Amino acid sequence: MASDARSTAMLPLAGVELGGTKCIVTLAHGPGVILDQHHVATTLPAETLPAIVAVLEGWHRTQGFGALGIASFGPLGLDPRSSRYGQILNTPKPGWSGADVLGVLTSRFDVPTGLDTDVNGAALAEIRWGCAQGLGDFAYVTVGTGIGVGLIVHGRPTRGIGHSEIGHVRLPRTPGDRLPSVCAFHPDCVEGLASGTALRARLGGRALRDVAPDDAVWVPMVDAIAAMCHALLCTTGPRRIAIGGGVVSGQPHLLARIEAALRSSLNGYLELPDEPMVVAPALGADAGPLGSIELAARALETPRFAEQEFRSV
Repeated sequence: MASDARSTAMLPLAGVELGGTKCIVTLAHGPGVILDQHHVATTLPAETLPAIVAVLEGWHRTQGFGALGIASFGPLGLDPRSSRYGQILNTPKPGWSGADVLGVLTSRFDVPTGLDTDVNGAALAEIRWGCAQGLGDFAYVTVGTGIGVGLIVHGRPTRGIGHSEIGHVRLPRTPGDRLPSVCAFHPDCVEGLASGTALRARLGGRALRDVAPDDAVWVPMVDAIAAMCHALLCTTGPRRIAIGGGVVSGQPHLLARIEAALRSSLNGYLELPDEPMVVAPALGADAGPLGSIELAARALETPRFAEQEFRSV
């Protein structure tokens, strides 16, 4: 038994980051030892999930893996007592509501499995290897097509009626901002006003490369993201907030502006450290794929660890 445990621990870990436009399937021991990686287009569940399984089967057959981590876009069913555990819940992404991500991806593999949202996985990866090492309270924000927040409190992803959906917190608008929200559910949430989809609507056909850092288009986006960070600090109190994703990583001036707007908004109410609260993810674009590897690592360390989050309920 002990020998089997040691041999399993020596095997690589497999991870699936299920994203809205593409999925990244990774075989690795960690950020410095990525053995293989495949990209699979996110089309429909009947096409995408079997393609991912085929990649995993190839690795399982040729070299094996000790655990599997699944980091998926949401909303995602994370309560193991629910009949919808491991399924995509109500999503605007056509064809994916009700998709049994966990069931399909694990049915052929008898290995410990970790399941969480893609942003929670990325947050945990930053805690293990990146900008949040040593922190138990941390938020990872991605600003892309939508806005997601991975929220870690006392070392664990938040739970409750569901995982964090802070991208849908409703906000006061910047005075004079009349852009119709791009969120189908809320007229004034962060995602509806400050996501990459909202930015495209604000540009009105202008190319992003032609937009200067001092363009007025950034003002309501900075205001919205800073207001979200204000809400984060006043509720769960993360010690650091990393903001990544295509929109922010492509506009490096935004982080300092969000930091300044956040401190102005708090107006001295909370005592903040001298160093920036808002930073770039140290893992960059690898935070997502490595998030799935970290979920696998946690599952190997504590089998069925996802269920632990609900034991006190």
